[in-house]
Amino acid sequence: MLLERFQNELKDHFHLQSIQTKLLLAVSGGIDSIVLTDLVYKSGFDFTIAHCNFQLRAAESERDENFVRSLEKKYNKQVLVKKFTTEDYAAQNKLSIQEAARNLRYQWFEEMNNGQWSMVNGQSIIVTAHNANDNIETMLIHFFRGTGIHGLTGIPAFDKKRKIIRPLLFAKREDIFSYAEKNSLQWVEDSSNASDKYTRNFFRLQIIPAIKEVFSNAEDNLLNNLERFKETTILYDQSIELYKKKLIEQKGNEFHIPVLKLQKTIPLNTILWEIIKDFDFTAPQLPEIKKLLDAENGSYVSSTFHRIIKNRNWLIIAPLQTEAAQHILIEATDKKITFENGSLIIKKTENPNQKPETDRNTALLNIAEIKFPLLLRKWKQGDYFYPLGMQKKKKLSRFFIAQKLSLTEKEKVWVIESNKKIIWIVGQRIDDRFKLTDTTKNVLRLELLIKEQ
Repeated sequence: MLLERFQNELKDHFHLQSIQTKLLLAVSGGIDSIVLTDLVYKSGFDFTIAHCNFQLRAAESERDENFVRSLEKKYNKQVLVKKFTTEDYAAQNKLSIQEAARNLRYQWFEEMNNGQWSMVNGQSIIVTAHNANDNIETMLIHFFRGTGIHGLTGIPAFDKKRKIIRPLLFAKREDIFSYAEKNSLQWVEDSSNASDKYTRNFFRLQIIPAIKEVFSNAEDNLLNNLERFKETTILYDQSIELYKKKLIEQKGNEFHIPVLKLQKTIPLNTILWEIIKDFDFTAPQLPEIKKLLDAENGSYVSSTFHRIIKNRNWLIIAPLQTEAAQHILIEATDKKITFENGSLIIKKTENPNQKPETDRNTALLNIAEIKFPLLLRKWKQGDYFYPLGMQKKKKLSRFFIAQKLSLTEKEKVWVIESNKKIIWIVGQRIDDRFKLTDTTKNVLRLELLIKEQ
């Protein structure tokens, strides 16, 4: 029955035919991968065996490699072996041993996908021996980690990105064991499978058996739930896409979201999460990002590669290393603006007798010469202004040399411009064209509060 079901899976689910498809089997030597190899062989497919020796169990790892190599003679198929210095790789990349082994394994598969393999439609097909119990364990691990609804669908039968299929996901371990016994198959046991110090083993050896003592049909129920969750995610994804189309406006490499419309969206947490996760933001950042809806103009939250900026009535998602991510509009009604160097306090006064400020972090400017909105941005090559007290323009790059600013100090300089004219090099000097005069009636006061490092 297992062989018949397996062949139907390959034909009906994966649309593979033995006469035109060659497979690369990931074989550890354990019972699952040995049964997979036998099933593929009896189904008439041409295949090659790939074995990873992670060199984590000393003599046992060598025993496994030698056993898998012996399959070459049994099935008359090529066996490829790759040895990895897994512990060194894990230390260098600050990964757990399990993560390191998984990364190395899939990196090798990808290399073979992009290299020597030429199969149906010009793409290789890699086959792994994940079974129904692996799927249950994965779903439960994801549930307790809090990975969301997609995590509850378990292991995908077809990984399009890696070109991997998993045709044994329908089979329980008891079915696999029964097939191995009836067909007198030999396999090797991984001694680490008996230890519950690893997360998956803990679920396999402790959690699931304890659940089955209360719910004897727990495994079947969980497998049925997996299928329901897969269908649920289809409806979920369709709904999310509709919300995204209504909320997100793409402008170049930026994504603009109207604040008022987002605030009225229900369920807000779910929709906002589905938007931000595509830009490398994490679930713990969600409350902080929600605060941006009521935050001051210029406030932002950053991920590894992106920044979400509050700009008037919009949230703007922009790449970190672009000019677009570093432009903030200042409206006439704004009282405070937050940006990467700190905050700007904005005040207007009718006192015409104010003395010029000596503090470089404060600018007093003649409102009569200023047009809103102002633009707060990082300086760039070619910028110039008329330094206070001078009648000739000067490039900012030369001004910085005169001020003896270091390279790192120059990189942190922002400017404010009005109608494409720089009115203040923030924290440095104002433009002479916007200074206070005897006829000044209204004053714009800008004060920089430097962010604590």
